[in-house]
Amino acid sequence: MVPKREVMAKKVAFCFRLSEVVLCLISFSVMAADKTRGWSGDSFDRYKEYRYCLSVNVIAFVYAAFQAGDLAYQVVTGRRIINHHLRYHFDFFMDQVLAYLLISAASSAATRVDDWQSNWGKDEFTEMASASIALAFLAFVAFAISSLFSGYNLCTLFS
Repeated sequence: MVPKREVMAKKVAFCFRLSEVVLCLISFSVMAADKTRGWSGDSFDRYKEYRYCLSVNVIAFVYAAFQAGDLAYQVVTGRRIINHHLRYHFDFFMDQVLAYLLISAASSAATRVDDWQSNWGKDEFTEMASASIALAFLAFVAFAISSLFSGYNLCTLFS
């Protein structure tokens, strides 16, 4: 029988995975919708910082969705969808890399927003970009916490 503490830890880890999915989905959706119309029409795809932020959020969304699905499957059935001896290493590595990429992408996009606002002021375009960036920072926090869980799982693998 699996201890209650371990089951509770998996449920909490699942909640963080689910929050990663939701935050990344909303973040890249807001960034992709960030286009203005009219004579000063602007779009996120004209700026590499915004494209970088969007791309990292899409990658993080896909990874987190697969991880959340696997974790839900594991909580329900007690087995993993993919059981490989390097699984815990992969989870820890990917959580660390995606956390770094999210903070990097959000920081570079935030710099672009700051530059835009200091030169031309706030408008709907920069406010949507700011909202997307804020969600990317929150996704970073969720990935950082998930990397603690995956690090714990890796370190207690043989105990």
